[in-house]
Amino acid sequence: CSMKWWTDYHTKTEILFMKMIELPNDGLQGLKQNWSTDALSGFLVFLLALPLSLGIAKASGFPASAGVLTAIVGGLVVSFFAGSPLTIKGPAAGLITVCSGAISDLGSINPNEANGLQLACGAVFIMSLLQIALGYFKFGSLSDFFPPSAVHGMLAAIGLIIFSKQIHVLLGIDPSLLKDLTTVELFTLIPYSFTHADSRVTLVGLISLAIIFGMPLVNNTHAKKIPPPLAVLVVTIPMALIMDFKHTEPAFDLVQIGPFWTSFSFYPSFAAIGKFVFWKYVAMFLLINSLETLLTVKAIDGLDRFRRESNTNKDLSAVGIGNAVASILGGLPMISEVARSSANVNFGARTKWSNFFHGLFLLIAMLILIPAIEMIPNSALAALLISVGYKLASPREFYKSYKIGVEQLLIFVVTII
Repeated sequence: CSMKWWTDYHTKTEILFMKMIELPNDGLQGLKQNWSTDALSGFLVFLLALPLSLGIAKASGFPASAGVLTAIVGGLVVSFFAGSPLTIKGPAAGLITVCSGAISDLGSINPNEANGLQLACGAVFIMSLLQIALGYFKFGSLSDFFPPSAVHGMLAAIGLIIFSKQIHVLLGIDPSLLKDLTTVELFTLIPYSFTHADSRVTLVGLISLAIIFGMPLVNNTHAKKIPPPLAVLVVTIPMALIMDFKHTEPAFDLVQIGPFWTSFSFYPSFAAIGKFVFWKYVAMFLLINSLETLLTVKAIDGLDRFRRESNTNKDLSAVGIGNAVASILGGLPMISEVARSSANVNFGARTKWSNFFHGLFLLIAMLILIPAIEMIPNSALAALLISVGYKLASPREFYKSYKIGVEQLLIFVVTII
């Protein structure tokens, strides 16, 4: 009886709560109603997304601008098809290892016909068609069939791989020396990189890490409203100018973009479509991309103060459409990204237009601000990625799995290995 009373009470409370608040409108009416709050949130998310998109693209083996291209498509295109009102679409750290592996493995098949980047885009395009179909056939509950500990173990493994690569970049080691090395080899090289570190580059990286991990600890209302990646750029760009990173030889200390439209030259190739390795990466992209998207949608629904329930099937197809467009233009695969999406909620977003504005501000930046963007130190981007990797593989994730049960910790660790 007490359980029935509590259920009835909870239901009535929810209904009363929904009557007390007015749900934001969708479509053009929603834009008219909420443009100021959504534009502000979109601008703040843009400040977060720009450096992350650049860093994720570089770590994935794509041109830096390709990451921003994907985020632009995720905002300007996917917003009109999405089934989730508050998620931000863009490139994700969780796909870095798959992207870089696809470029390397596919590029070794038939280099005379197409390069690895074109073949990787081809695999993403095929994946996007399957993703659209999954949404159409209502596979939006796909994430329910996988043990959470296995999913978190997969993300933790990706976090460790990100750290193994980016720690060397933070220390100023030439990225060309790290190509084709395994994760274990990259970890064993860390002592070497510390002894051969560039002091200037390392200083920028360490200060970036201090800002990223230190700002959330500052007990100040105004400071908490500033996205740490923005603070990193404000501090490290002047440092790079003072230490004359621009004239370092070889030139790998600063982000290099060039004309934004050159990103569009990496059209997809299907020259390896008859090979097993091609379909292996199609399957890997599809599984990780779809799972991360669906898990993010569920997580953000829990943060939505309007208690809206997203259409996971529609959102999965929408991300598939975005992946198709991005792969045709030479961009990375995209997902509903959890860090940017949760920031979007915290910044006060109300509708899908916040995602649209985030893409619009990114497009404007790439059209008129590339000279300023090319002053960003790569070690600062490496610090941002290391912080993402830490969140994915922090000791807290191990402890959370242990608290659920020893068998869940076992699944978590086995997945990582």
